[in-house]
Amino acid sequence: MHHFHYKNNKLYAEGVPLTEIAEAVGTPCYIYSQATLTHHFKVFDNAFSDVPHLTCYSVKANSNIALLKLFASLGGGVDVVSGGELFRALKADVSPKKIVFSGVGKTEDEIKMALEADILMFNVESEAELETIHEIASHLGKIAPIALRVNPDIDPKTHPYISTGLKKSKFGIDIKIAEQLYLKANHIPHIRVIGIDCHIGSQLTLLSPFLDALERIKLLYQKLEAQGLKLQYLDLGGGLGIPYGEEIPPHPTEYAQAIKAAAQDLNCTLIFEPGRVIVGNAGILLTKVLYLKQGKGKTFIIVDAAMNDLIRPSLYHAHHEIKPVEKMERPLVVADVVGPICETGDFFAQGRKMPLVQSGDLLAIMSAGAYGFVMSSNYNSRPRVAEVLVNGDRYQVIRKRECYEDLIRLEKIPEWMA
Repeated sequence: MHHFHYKNNKLYAEGVPLTEIAEAVGTPCYIYSQATLTHHFKVFDNAFSDVPHLTCYSVKANSNIALLKLFASLGGGVDVVSGGELFRALKADVSPKKIVFSGVGKTEDEIKMALEADILMFNVESEAELETIHEIASHLGKIAPIALRVNPDIDPKTHPYISTGLKKSKFGIDIKIAEQLYLKANHIPHIRVIGIDCHIGSQLTLLSPFLDALERIKLLYQKLEAQGLKLQYLDLGGGLGIPYGEEIPPHPTEYAQAIKAAAQDLNCTLIFEPGRVIVGNAGILLTKVLYLKQGKGKTFIIVDAAMNDLIRPSLYHAHHEIKPVEKMERPLVVADVVGPICETGDFFAQGRKMPLVQSGDLLAIMSAGAYGFVMSSNYNSRPRVAEVLVNGDRYQVIRKRECYEDLIRLEKIPEWMA
């Protein structure tokens, strides 16, 4: 469900025509719907309203501080995986006691920053990391609250790049040795064990991998409780998928019913880290057609957005629907929608049947709210695009478009070249 719809054959974001935003802000640009963001967060969070829980939005999906501020105002916390994401969350007034810190490679500075902020807990990914957290906490005279991220060796049936729950993955601690490490952690002076964490992957479209992982984690939870560990939190991560095309992932209420039934005998607060399911369909990338090029047996639609703006199609061969901003009677054509980057991999669609657009037409690349701007770059020295938030019949730029001066702002020519 989202609030991008046609009205009088023009595509709108809530009450604002996209043509108006394009004229005022320029293209390419990301556009997010606040009504969609709010609805998705509430649907997910409310599905667990009858059990103790905390919804910690996964910042890596979309880290704009305006969105973090919105989710915090709705009672949410966040899951961060870097010091930069922690910095953003604190700037957006997210309560530190609603922040969990995940990620396999936390630096000493990041650990210190999180301890000083007094976050809810670290999701620890290795024994070496546990020892480093203890050393820093000891130096600061603090107690570090932790959960171990347990790898249950479950195949999430998703793209291998976003599959994190198999034993061959770099993520988490092998479930076969997790019990031993928990018992060790429980006797480290500046460590307080408060939970178990598990995250098996992203863009999951089946319930079974979630439930299989939970069953394995429950056995560990019960073993630890039998040995005297009082665990307050069970962090089940995120990963619930969205429809990009023909996928039919479980609805959050269906997901919640299954998880609650499976976890009903556990006396703890459930933590969830939804990202894509909240923001994915709440955003689009708006782009303008530059040229049409007829190749040998192929039509190319060249647009002003590129793989540096949205890398998912190039990186994952991900499908995004592409809609004309103005509906017109046009013949259909099979075309590749490509950008200006000097890479053959710079495409948004290949062999896509769509209306034969013309130079100057606007296209909306749908379901681009997650892993869109956050994965953008300045490749080919292209300034990163603007981000816009729509609320009803008004909108505001929540990140200005970069200019050429921004590209070299941190660079310097050595004195010996002057």
